[in-house]
Amino acid sequence: MKTKFLKLTMVLLSSLGLMISSCSRVDNSTDLEPVNLCSNGILDVGEQGVDCGGTCSNACPVSNTLEGELQEDTTLDADVSYELSGILSVPAGVSLTIPAGTTITANSADNTQNYLVVQQGGRLNILGTAANPVIMTSASGQPGSWGGVVIAGNASTTEGASATAEVGGIIYGGSSDNDNSGIIEYLIIQYAGAQINSESQFNGLSLYAVGSGTSISNVAIVNGTDDGVEFFGGSVSPSNMYLENNEDDAIDWTEGWNGTLDGAYVLNTSDFSTALEADGVNNNPTLTNLTAVSTVGGTALQFKKASGATMNGLSITGYDTRVELKDPDQGSFSNIQIDGIDSDNNLNYNTSSLDANQFGWAGGNSSNVVVLTGSISSDLTLDASKTYFLNGTYSVESGATLTIPAGTIITADLETGDAVSTYIVIQKGAAIDIQGTSSNPVVLTSTVTTAGSWGGLVIAGDATTTEGVDAVAEVGGIIYGGSNDSDNSGSINYLIIEYAGAQINAESQFNGLSLYAVGNGTTITNVAILNGTDDGVEFFGGTVNASNFYLENNEDDAIDWTEGWNGELNGAYILHTADFSTAVEADGVNNNPTLTNLTAVSTIGGTALQFKKASGATINGLSLSGYSTQVELKDPSQGSFDDIIIDGVSSDNSATYSSSTTADTDFSWYTGS
Repeated sequence: MKTKFLKLTMVLLSSLGLMISSCSRVDNSTDLEPVNLCSNGILDVGEQGVDCGGTCSNACPVSNTLEGELQEDTTLDADVSYELSGILSVPAGVSLTIPAGTTITANSADNTQNYLVVQQGGRLNILGTAANPVIMTSASGQPGSWGGVVIAGNASTTEGASATAEVGGIIYGGSSDNDNSGIIEYLIIQYAGAQINSESQFNGLSLYAVGSGTSISNVAIVNGTDDGVEFFGGSVSPSNMYLENNEDDAIDWTEGWNGTLDGAYVLNTSDFSTALEADGVNNNPTLTNLTAVSTVGGTALQFKKASGATMNGLSITGYDTRVELKDPDQGSFSNIQIDGIDSDNNLNYNTSSLDANQFGWAGGNSSNVVVLTGSISSDLTLDASKTYFLNGTYSVESGATLTIPAGTIITADLETGDAVSTYIVIQKGAAIDIQGTSSNPVVLTSTVTTAGSWGGLVIAGDATTTEGVDAVAEVGGIIYGGSNDSDNSGSINYLIIEYAGAQINAESQFNGLSLYAVGNGTTITNVAILNGTDDGVEFFGGTVNASNFYLENNEDDAIDWTEGWNGELNGAYILHTADFSTAVEADGVNNNPTLTNLTAVSTIGGTALQFKKASGATINGLSLSGYSTQVELKDPSQGSFDDIIIDGVSSDNSATYSSSTTADTDFSWYTGS
């Protein structure tokens, strides 16, 4: 690279002494027609620059162009907007200091010759703050439009001492693992990752054999073409990195990096390769509190050759593949220790304690992708403009209300993990407020679009049940039941639930909507439950009334009740086009609930209404079509057709029921199949 002086007439008023102004001559000239030396285009005695500064009254105009090799320690000025117009090199023995609030914009016709490089022995001091980060960006605003930041250190690498980097012929590597290349605090790098050729490219931040004496913390790298950060050997240990939409890998290492990355948040909302890629010799680096979220699937962690790592605190959400061995004949899942055990692509990782809100200073989209997990004990209102993932159990504790506005979509993240631990539960004494509309319903769905991939929505109330007070549910050990039949667990309006009904064992399972002793102070209307493994809706006692339910292809029962439910379901449409058990199943004590305007249609026969033990109901307005059995007493020694009153008379399996006024158009707000 050709050596040339940095075009920084501004920089360095103090360090380079290159301020430019214009001034009058101060001497003993006796010329009859004195020349105005403050405008003669010459650097005269007494001036600090050509026609400026010193004895000239006007200040030197500041150059904002950065290019070439620094000749001495240099401090930029946050009040100046800098243009990086070529390669800016910080050589050995020289430091570049960039204060908080400084912006540097890359702008060169050749994106591969447009980057900042800190050579071996040089220092880069970026002193941003959360309120005023340093920003390095591109004039084009396009990924890959410049080369980013490259730091070459003297630490060890499997490439040996004085290795040559794949970019710029930069020399790196040595034997000083505590080498110090400076300090980076609160830096944002945008649109980097210039492509040299099919095998070589820049990254947002390229760390070549950088030593542990270097301090790197609070760095955001967004919208790059290649990797966000790549470690080429070295021992540097950064912390608090935010990596969004880097098209190759967010985090990459090779050549035996053996440092620690403490706190990293990866967000992928567009095409990419991996959240993390490791390659080469396994020097067992450590990653602590890594959170990776994808809205587009893909691979989270990929390990090549014999690479590995120790990871403590890992959360992976939205990826199709969690952990991949690219070269299984060389590598091993045992090389990748996650929370103290061998990695496993089939495990659901959700142990990172990293808070995405800590990266608000970076101005990315982390706040727009939210993972729901754990529990809340105070009121929370979701935001329909955000993307929500459900990772594990999400519990709304007593005294808290979860409000879900119209248009909100919550997706259960469960590619290959534990379906029975992924559900939303409203505990006894808590409330849910689902505020969907006909044009913008709330949707609870799954990344796995097969029945039974998650547990659905569970609500526990304080109304009566034949199981008594503080009964324990068959799912999740949830406590429910009391003596307050007017108990209020909130309001649900225009809700779609898909792919729920996870199977716990042969006797226990979730439903799309499980209502445990829910009281009649609760409002539930306009609910569609589709493609579930078990029941669409099941009432476990309680007194809640519901209306306008659409239930399609739930593999067990569309509507089920037990434990003495005695509320009313007014308006329900059931459709069966795949295998199922019944349209309606009733079990246990007969507290005579009411069903009004129930339409059930089957294209494959089957049983419509099944009553077990002494159960019964009053049904007004019933239409059954396509079923082989209309009404069945499962236990005729205990029950009676007289307990099932349909349109004012005792039920009869031989009767034809076609009096429901419920019509398909009642559910036009549901736009699914």
